[in-house]
Amino acid sequence: MKQKAPKPSPDLSFENAAYQRGFVRVAGVDEVGRGPLAGPVTAAAVVLDPANIPAGLNDSKVLSAKRREALHDLIMVSAQVCIAHATVEEIDDLNILRASHLAMERAVAGLPIPPDHLLIDGNMIPRGLTISSEAIIKGDARSLSISAASIVAKTCRDRIMVGLAQQHPGYGWETNAGYPSKSHKAALVELGVTPHHRRSFKPVHNILYQGKN
Repeated sequence: MKQKAPKPSPDLSFENAAYQRGFVRVAGVDEVGRGPLAGPVTAAAVVLDPANIPAGLNDSKVLSAKRREALHDLIMVSAQVCIAHATVEEIDDLNILRASHLAMERAVAGLPIPPDHLLIDGNMIPRGLTISSEAIIKGDARSLSISAASIVAKTCRDRIMVGLAQQHPGYGWETNAGYPSKSHKAALVELGVTPHHRRSFKPVHNILYQGKN
């Protein structure tokens, strides 16, 4: 039986290519929380210090929660970081794609020293970004700067959802982070819609609509 080749780890290829083109401050940008039925969408922008990069950075989805927490703390003390959000109201008003881009724009704008080039996870560059940018598909598994941003954004958002779970017990947000798990959807039917649910998302909208009829 043929063994699967190990997945390549993220590296500094994109960052080094940007440095060679004359850019000095390269930020990785990622967001988390497009899919949940509840809670904000959260983005992070991270400028790594090439001389002090925490070991083991990777796509936040492949790391354990414990490892993410440890790396989050290392990133916060070794890199320049800004975390930003778009609210549930903004998600419902704008749509989730535009809201996630808004969170990214806010994260970039909040960095203490403006970057001169951005590496953005995904296939689109948010329209509000005027800095030189490149979109990198699956960037969180390919670029160390984007990996760092994905870890910081996910850790921050997970903590927010644990806090909201204490205010609204029964939905399982402390474990499902607001994603549409079977138990979360069952709780929606049983307990109803909270102010933190995204009303523009179909499962939430359907429950509200049934309630009105």
